[in-house]
Amino acid sequence: MIDKKSRIASLVSSILLYSIAILLLYPVYWSFIGSLMTDSDVMSIPPKLIPGKLYFGNYIELFKKAPTLNWFFNSVFVSSITSFLVVLFGSMAGYGFSKKKFPGVNFIFYLMILGMMIPKQVMLIPLFKLINQMNLFDTLTALILPQLGIPFGVFLMKQFIVSIPDEILEAAKVDGFGELNTFFKIVLPIAKPGMGALAIFTFISSWNDYAWQLVAISSTKLKTLPLGVATFQEEYSMRYALLMAGGVLASLPMLIVFMTFQRYFTKGIVMGAVKG
Repeated sequence: MIDKKSRIASLVSSILLYSIAILLLYPVYWSFIGSLMTDSDVMSIPPKLIPGKLYFGNYIELFKKAPTLNWFFNSVFVSSITSFLVVLFGSMAGYGFSKKKFPGVNFIFYLMILGMMIPKQVMLIPLFKLINQMNLFDTLTALILPQLGIPFGVFLMKQFIVSIPDEILEAAKVDGFGELNTFFKIVLPIAKPGMGALAIFTFISSWNDYAWQLVAISSTKLKTLPLGVATFQEEYSMRYALLMAGGVLASLPMLIVFMTFQRYFTKGIVMGAVKG
């Protein structure tokens, strides 16, 4: 009787989970299929869930109509540099907050963590004024610098580094390691899962930071891919198929990054939750 009930419960939960998965994946599927249709096919009623004929004209138009390839490289450059610097600075700060004792260390850390509660939209105008005063408006540097001050990276890396036994660091000093050697040769290798998870978070956050990119960039050649794709919306009409193709193209790098570093991401989140 118990086995029968457990089988029924397992079947119901499986059906429920598969149904939720289909609902979540359907917009992704529709965007991909829609990018291979003409505008008339996308707007047809009832909708065509399977295109009768694959149409690659939207992707061709993406590269003919605008400097899409340049936008793509701008996005990759900004997101990659931002991820590298956030991981580096976050690891350094996390090491300092977790292993170095100085007056007010906890107060400074919690004060910094309060920054996580401030919505990014609230900081758009102050950041714009600051970037403008530094003569960085309409530069790729303006897209990188504000990301470096996000406290989440420090918070995440501190959770990993604080669990490193002090005896390991003391043994490194006995062996003649200085602070830099201890950090780069002892601390960072142990904190790799956290660094991988933080790199993915930062890359995706930087890639999708549309609001700040819209404020900080005005010239066409310096636009990022998400910002550039949005310009395909015409004044009196909406090119849905073209926008879907742009959306698919914009999501590919994030998908590749996630699949490449998935093991670090999963391990990092689990270990961070346990240590936190």
